[in-house]
Amino acid sequence: MSLKIHNTLTGKKEDFVPIDQGKVKIYVCGVTVYDDIHMGHARSMIVFDMVVKYLRYSGYEVTHITNFTDVDDKIINRANEAGIPPLELSARYIREYFRDAEALGIGRADIYPKASESMDDIIAMVREIIDNGFAYEAEDGSVYFSVRKVKDYGRLTHRSLDDMESSGRIAEDPMKKDQMDFAIWKSAKPGEISWDSPWGKGRPGWHIECSAMIRSHLGDKIDIHGGGNDLIFPHHENEILQTEACTGEPLANYWMHNGMLQVKGEKMSKSLGNFFRVKEVASKYDPQTIRFYFLNTHYMSPLIYSEDALEEASASLKRLVNNYRDLQSRSRAGAAGSDMVAETEEARASFRESLDDDFNSRGAIEALFVLAKKTNKALADGSISSEGAERVLSFLREIDGMLGIYPSEGLSDDTLDKVMDILIAIRGELRKSKQYKMADEIRDRLADADIVLEDTADGVKWKRA
Repeated sequence: MSLKIHNTLTGKKEDFVPIDQGKVKIYVCGVTVYDDIHMGHARSMIVFDMVVKYLRYSGYEVTHITNFTDVDDKIINRANEAGIPPLELSARYIREYFRDAEALGIGRADIYPKASESMDDIIAMVREIIDNGFAYEAEDGSVYFSVRKVKDYGRLTHRSLDDMESSGRIAEDPMKKDQMDFAIWKSAKPGEISWDSPWGKGRPGWHIECSAMIRSHLGDKIDIHGGGNDLIFPHHENEILQTEACTGEPLANYWMHNGMLQVKGEKMSKSLGNFFRVKEVASKYDPQTIRFYFLNTHYMSPLIYSEDALEEASASLKRLVNNYRDLQSRSRAGAAGSDMVAETEEARASFRESLDDDFNSRGAIEALFVLAKKTNKALADGSISSEGAERVLSFLREIDGMLGIYPSEGLSDDTLDKVMDILIAIRGELRKSKQYKMADEIRDRLADADIVLEDTADGVKWKRA
């Protein structure tokens, strides 16, 4: 089965055919850095982290770019409140972004361009759009894109320009020739951060930075453009117009949009005040639980945020983790039995089939539960060999490079396993010498640490509670 992607542009699931064979250029819209990232941001970050890792797992050479909007009205206002320069504020939250992303097991993009460092590219693109007749300079030195110069505006939203105009979402601006026009360069207000340009001092509009960054780092056309579905209009619609006004070619072949994280029926956002910072949630739940919570739902579907939902995710993930721990114990036992080749290969095929079907991580995780059910049965009746257990573990380590849902200490080293072997042996000696109180103390202290000891036919085993 070849990789298929649901393309927002066509509204259909399509076979993925890269521009250059074996290579993928993907741009994912990042965050406006005026505060800590919240769980809504984390969903998009984890989804596209999984997408990029699966593309690489599938053999593609991937160039992945995520931008930072570090010049913006919100940044300027927050910096003024804090009494510091806007770029100092945005630099602070970029550092926090990387700390939070690392805590969630999110891999680094290849390039993180910033608006403040892309001014030459932005100004050059604005000039080219004007020269090609798609934009005009207003009296105050701002530059606006003239949307009625384009015949098919609304390709991503599948709505006409008149429908968008009647929606009431466009703020009145006396500098515009048409109220649907949008700023690609904003004239500087007194005291604002600004850059010199052919139209006077100013700064870029929100949409132009992404078009300029893509063109500068990836070329005129890319394979995949991603982001949250709240960016479809106006941000991504306007990106298309800007780029095509310069190149005459489509900006991206595939547009991917993740569904919103919702709180009480509304999307999680800072403007609504209904957001939960990643730092706050990560202090209560481990990164594997957070990743499982997001990836156990298809990326396009809306997702309700609540602590109850995270608790359910934690309980569900624990079944996979306990299975992993039991397989670890079996792999060290030197036992004879099934080599689990058929079961492992069946799971691998189901896993890949799901992710090839529009990155269906929900289906991929379900394949792991099916495998866990089979291996739990084999563990219970003693029919799995040590080699078979290790074969399954090797597969789980392999695919966890994309999902990141198994505990890292269980996958990276066996230090805890060795410590537990020592404690179990000590407890056994204490029981032999009838020092039951001390033996029970070890058991109880381990239980306090969420580690349970179990008597089995192969001796005492341990697992996480």
